[in-house]
Amino acid sequence: MNRPSESAVPTPCVGVCRMNGATGWCEGCLRTLDEIALWSQLADRDKLAVWKVLPQRRTELPQADA
Repeated sequence: MNRPSESAVPTPCVGVCRMNGATGWCEGCLRTLDEIALWSQLADRDKLAVWKVLPQRRTELPQADA
């Protein structure tokens, strides 16, 4: 029986699992709940597509007052 190979695309999870109500993104990895829930089922090309949007999401995060 052939086992599926493990994905070469790592998860963006950084262990800070808290959803931001304003953006709908995880405050740690910036993924949506759907992206997090489906990660293990996504094809590598789809995982790479998620990785591609994360830098833009970071620039869109509301800045906390210092």
